[in-house]
Amino acid sequence: MKRREFITLVGGGAATWPLAARAQQAAMPVVGFLGSNSTGMWAGHLRAFRQGLSEIGYVEGRNVAIEYRWAQNEPNLLAEMATDLVRHRVSVIAAGSTSAALAAKVATATIPIVFESGGDPVQAGLVASLDRPGDNVTGVSSMNAELPSKQLGLLHELLPQAMRFAVLVNPNYSYSESAVTDLRVAAGAIGRQIEVLSVSTNRDIDTVFASLAQKQSDALLVSTDTLFINRYVQLVTLATRHAVPAIYPWREIVEIGGLMSYGSNVADLFRQTGIYIGRILKGEKPADLPILRATKFELVINLQTAKTLGIDVPPTLLARADEVIE
Repeated sequence: MKRREFITLVGGGAATWPLAARAQQAAMPVVGFLGSNSTGMWAGHLRAFRQGLSEIGYVEGRNVAIEYRWAQNEPNLLAEMATDLVRHRVSVIAAGSTSAALAAKVATATIPIVFESGGDPVQAGLVASLDRPGDNVTGVSSMNAELPSKQLGLLHELLPQAMRFAVLVNPNYSYSESAVTDLRVAAGAIGRQIEVLSVSTNRDIDTVFASLAQKQSDALLVSTDTLFINRYVQLVTLATRHAVPAIYPWREIVEIGGLMSYGSNVADLFRQTGIYIGRILKGEKPADLPILRATKFELVINLQTAKTLGIDVPPTLLARADEVIE
């Protein structure tokens, strides 16, 4: 299959739509949604995105159309998909990740771009500053790059006897280096060790989990990255199979059997993205919209998984949890 055919298939190919539907679309603004992976765990986030749009007066299919492009966790496709959205003359591009936003920024300097980023967008080169982003780019950031040390603290509170922690990172992710540096400092402060496990493929993830016992790792931190978001079922399955206590950045993983998560409320960030999209459609400029930072952080614990692993969750930790799944 040719690359162009693949993109058309993934994106839902406007060329295959009935003429009446395309005529209706031409009469309303079009939002291009560029995602790094597949819908999968994003279903709830997309609902929140549409909710944000509706809060400011835009309902998909009624007065706004959305062109979706999913890269299926193939980063090399993002550039061409972003160019394809520009070719379709969308009114604004919603970028569902840092990598998607960077691809969109390269593709256009005029079409407004609103991103949801997992880390510092200034460090990533998306904007000039958080308060005055400038140019045609703005968005929201979960600032997850700042969370690893807090996640380590939670794991330490859960497993006070644990001496050696491992962290799962994708070396290609722009925030991995700073996250590892923060973790090493945090681990040293409590007299613990950090083992860095670098992965970039499914096979790497399988191999790493199989090696945890040999490395004598007592628990695992899974860092923020779209690679891991797209493989959340695999992560939970392997953590259960190898009896590895793990903490994740996303509550959705705990809902399907992961032990514990601490991170921003991503659904709320996508809702805020939808609101920003709507404000731009109403005439505001991206340069005038400061980067929104996450204000909601959630601790979610799965007691059933803890029981399976033979872990007694301290009452003080349970009392601080935003949600306890039993």
